[in-house]
Amino acid sequence: MNIKFDPNNVVVKLCMSGMSLEDGGNIEDALMMFHKAWHEATDDYERFIAAYHLARQQKSITDKLKWMETSLQCALNINDENVKSAYSTLYSYIAKCYEELCDSYNAKRNYELSNSYKGAPSDEGPFYHGTKADLQVGDLLTAGGNSNYKPGLIMNHIYFTANINGAGLAAALANGDGRERVYIIEPTGEFENDPNVSDKKFPGNLTRSYRSQEPLRIIGEETEWAKLTTTERREWRENLAKHKGEIIN
Repeated sequence: MNIKFDPNNVVVKLCMSGMSLEDGGNIEDALMMFHKAWHEATDDYERFIAAYHLARQQKSITDKLKWMETSLQCALNINDENVKSAYSTLYSYIAKCYEELCDSYNAKRNYELSNSYKGAPSDEGPFYHGTKADLQVGDLLTAGGNSNYKPGLIMNHIYFTANINGAGLAAALANGDGRERVYIIEPTGEFENDPNVSDKKFPGNLTRSYRSQEPLRIIGEETEWAKLTTTERREWRENLAKHKGEIIN
């Protein structure tokens, strides 16, 4: 089983709508949206995402715990590289619930489980990097380039992903006039989860986005990925222009 995070998935889109309502302070409608996501979920991956968002909005600790444990169980059922990064976050939330319920035994047990899933990513790829640069097999991509998302910011890391459509999106939004390219790469050193996406909207690093201070070696080029339409490209650029959050560099 190899599930790819898809921003166009119905349940993901419902949860994104719910989060937008949350941001606007409209908690009741957000909760309705998350319930709708839960009822429309057709597999454990979708149920894991919907249950997580339902858990966050429960007023009662026992309800919060119930939904968070449901989310975790669905994630464990999948047993897929695409969701393993969420385990630590889910166990940590569950531990906090037990802590509030004064159940120190289960709190300690879940904190230990959370810690056991922390650390360097175990993802083995394949990995991709999207750009408009014309490069050759054997070339090295290095940190120190200009950010595609914030003018004047020099990046301390080089970014990559195990999600080919995520790399395609990066290529579409990259600076430059060249054609969009997605290169197959291998990291030459240690890498970490991208903190700009990990545990932000969704638990863990569902987009399998990473960064490294060490170079990435190009080992091939990919030509097949889901290309953005002109409308989608415009919407992404508008959303990026509106996004004022800090980039963790």
